[in-house]
Amino acid sequence: MTLTELRYIVTLAQEQHFGRAAERCFVSQPTLSIAVKKLEDELGVALFERSKSQVLATPLGEKVVTQAQLVLEQADVIRQIATFGKDQLSSPLRVGAIYTIGPFLFPHFIPQLQALAPHMPLYVEEGFTATLRQRLRKGELDVIIVALPFTEPDVVTQPLYDEPFVVLMHRDHPLAKLQSIAPEDFNGHEVLLLGEGHCFRDQVLEACPNLLPGLEKHNAARTAAEGSSLDTLRHMVASGLGVTILPMSAATVSYYGPEVLVSRPFAEPAPHRTVALAWRASFPRHKAIDVLREAVNQCRFPQ
Repeated sequence: MTLTELRYIVTLAQEQHFGRAAERCFVSQPTLSIAVKKLEDELGVALFERSKSQVLATPLGEKVVTQAQLVLEQADVIRQIATFGKDQLSSPLRVGAIYTIGPFLFPHFIPQLQALAPHMPLYVEEGFTATLRQRLRKGELDVIIVALPFTEPDVVTQPLYDEPFVVLMHRDHPLAKLQSIAPEDFNGHEVLLLGEGHCFRDQVLEACPNLLPGLEKHNAARTAAEGSSLDTLRHMVASGLGVTILPMSAATVSYYGPEVLVSRPFAEPAPHRTVALAWRASFPRHKAIDVLREAVNQCRFPQ
């Protein structure tokens, strides 16, 4: 049994196809197929059910694949200890952030990070919390930036900052006459929210329960549309479709001037979110986490 064979079965379980798995492992399909069969013969059990259309892990195979993933993660830790023990800031850091944080935080902290660790390139990506959680567990990302609450076994989380929510609207909207907005002020107005899967949508609905779907019969507040991004919501608000709720960092970034869009704070107690770092407890590059945190703390963006 080798680490290569374990990597083959983990990839095959993910792709459920010999050709795609072989392509991801940079080997030929026969090479991967022979290696998987060799491991099955060695263990004396069938790890996969094979058909013309797909390849599925057997119940026992799923357990073996799960354990193989853990072994590969620990092997990667050993490599990182050896490689990065000399200089933890000399190799790329893989950072993920949720969609409602990444586009607005990356431009601020990356220049700071380059100044603090000029020899540590940054691989960045954006995704849903669930996707980033999975990629962190698999070792495909080193650290992720998410909104709390976030819990995952063997993962460390550390708060970075609190960010208030604000209401964005066209300057001619009736709510623009108010100095601050309370949740009940949305009654009778169209409020645009992100689609399902965005944790920010859930946080907004928690702060403004009168916007929950199905409550329209109790008040006039309703969800007019489900945008795919905060920028999409901003464009729809600029067109006069309704109002929306954004984190402060997103509200200050706009292609529209104050003659088109204005924002208003929430009345106290104002809703907010806590932005945090999360990384595997076994991740050995503690200095890389430290400089990432410091780079974010040095940012001069509205909070």
